[in-house]
Amino acid sequence: MRLCKFLSYCGVTSRRKAKDLILKGKVKINGEVIKDLSFQVDPDKHQVTVNDKPVIPPPKVYYLFYKPRGYITSLYDPYGKKNIKIFLEKLPYRVFPVGRLDRESEGLLLLTNDGDLANYLLHPRYEVKRVYKVWVSPRLSEEKIKLLLKKGTVVGEKRVKPLVFKFVGKDENGWIYEVVVKEGIKREVRKMVGSLGGRVHKLLRIQFGPLRLKNLKPGEIRPLNLKELENLFDFVKSLQKENPKKNLF
Repeated sequence: MRLCKFLSYCGVTSRRKAKDLILKGKVKINGEVIKDLSFQVDPDKHQVTVNDKPVIPPPKVYYLFYKPRGYITSLYDPYGKKNIKIFLEKLPYRVFPVGRLDRESEGLLLLTNDGDLANYLLHPRYEVKRVYKVWVSPRLSEEKIKLLLKKGTVVGEKRVKPLVFKFVGKDENGWIYEVVVKEGIKREVRKMVGSLGGRVHKLLRIQFGPLRLKNLKPGEIRPLNLKELENLFDFVKSLQKENPKKNLF
């Protein structure tokens, strides 16, 4: 991890201000002043100090978050759109969302400061499943759904197929379908519904990999419990076996 990013990750200051500290000679690695902005920090080998005070990396943390509708999955937006930062400010450590949900979508996001784990969950080669409930109108043609499951549809420049697309009920918000995808492409589910002649009224992510939304309410954040952590680490270990050159645990 680059020195600027490391200082920001540890909560010392922003990356921009970290550059000033480094260039002014305020940062030392193992007792030696370092002014190289590209210096790579290894927490297992390097003792970092700022103004001679030790910089201690935060513990790795993992939270489940119900992103409400109307917020973008970002910690900053130059155009002033509502973003999820307001919900994260109450947490004791800096975290980032693993993946995204568009502004009008809602539901499950994993929040963490564990970059390695996030990379495994998001890398396209591992095809981590995302499960959604989607409310649409009108009711979709079962024949068209079967064709979508068989042949897929083009999203962007890629042809994609849902793993599951099935009718599960109806309420005041529309006809309800469960959709399971593995690509994580932007607005993928919405475009699938559109290809079937439907309009999305509500889109809710209820599962990501082994993690489930359960009874979490919009805007709520909670740490993963012990069982959820065990399941998550076991899941990522199973992904890691597909790429044994890089060990996470």
